[in-house]
Amino acid sequence: MPKHGKKYIEAAKLVDLDKLYDPEEAVELVKKTASAKFDQTIEVAVKLGVDPKHADQQVRGAVVLPFGTGKTKRVLVFAKGEKAKEAEAAGADFVGAEDMVEKIQGGWTDFDVAVATPDMMGLVGRLGKILGPKGLMPNPKVGTVTLDVTRAINEIKAGKIEYRTDKAGNIHAPIGKVSFDSEKLLKNFQTLIDTLIKVKPAAAKGQYMRNISLSSTMGPGVRVNPLKAPGKKE
Repeated sequence: MPKHGKKYIEAAKLVDLDKLYDPEEAVELVKKTASAKFDQTIEVAVKLGVDPKHADQQVRGAVVLPFGTGKTKRVLVFAKGEKAKEAEAAGADFVGAEDMVEKIQGGWTDFDVAVATPDMMGLVGRLGKILGPKGLMPNPKVGTVTLDVTRAINEIKAGKIEYRTDKAGNIHAPIGKVSFDSEKLLKNFQTLIDTLIKVKPAAAKGQYMRNISLSSTMGPGVRVNPLKAPGKKE
């Protein structure tokens, strides 16, 4: 069992492990129990009723959080010619083609998201073994293989996050910082949950949203009532 410090133990006492909190309560409690001195990230963990071993039950995509994550992402764009100029104008941090491939093959991965135009994927494919395990490979499913590089860059800079089920059917995603107003965190949280509900696989059986919890980087988890989590009321 991991050993926790005094601050964590004291914070954990404020959380009822048997209670399913309403989202509003959960957000307030996570902020209250985030005792570390730095501005911690608040993360959502969702257990979905899917079996990721089956391709038709994998949940993967991207969503733009209305208030961002509190972190400015460094964007690399693989492009040539006019598309490279467009990427630079849109605010990409790094733009290139063969030169960037060589740089990455040499061990450089000092960026957070990679975008590529479709014609560059033959070149970028050489980097699969490097970028794949790091989750940095451009992918059309999450909008990072596209001709509209301006839109892709703008969305990423505005707070676009990717989500993907792990082998156990869990999704982990950041929704902001402890310093965010509770209303902004709640809106980001509900935007993510609503998106996950919208992309529910047709093959998924039984209860889809099984467990949801919120936590800060160094704080205890707070369980959220799955029935109260969605923001949209149909």
